[in-house]
Amino acid sequence: MLRFHHFALYRYALGAAAAVFVLNLLVRGLLKLGGYPATLLVAIAVALGLRWLFARLEGHLPHRGQAWGLALLYGGVLGLLYLGLWGLMWLKDEPGRMGQLIFVVHYLTYPLSLGLALHLGRRAD
Repeated sequence: MLRFHHFALYRYALGAAAAVFVLNLLVRGLLKLGGYPATLLVAIAVALGLRWLFARLEGHLPHRGQAWGLALLYGGVLGLLYLGLWGLMWLKDEPGRMGQLIFVVHYLTYPLSLGLALHLGRRAD
């Protein structure tokens, strides 16, 4: 008999944010992969992993509202972390416009990847 666990969405979001942190350290440190390819690899891996974990633990893919909530919570948690990094960038040296744009693109990759992973391939609710 399968037993499904029901966790609050914020737990998935916090776990995914922690996975982003750890995987970024591994990919950038051990694999020596940097820049946007590293960000894209980590974002896709975490998004697909979270989709799989949610389906495994809850017994179904997230419903439309759950998917939006999960993507927004995940984006919010990472957004807070990225705001801290943004502040550190400004303390060290004012980043140029291109540096700011690259920073925002790196951040947006994570919630957009999760949103796509949760919404693509779904049937209408």
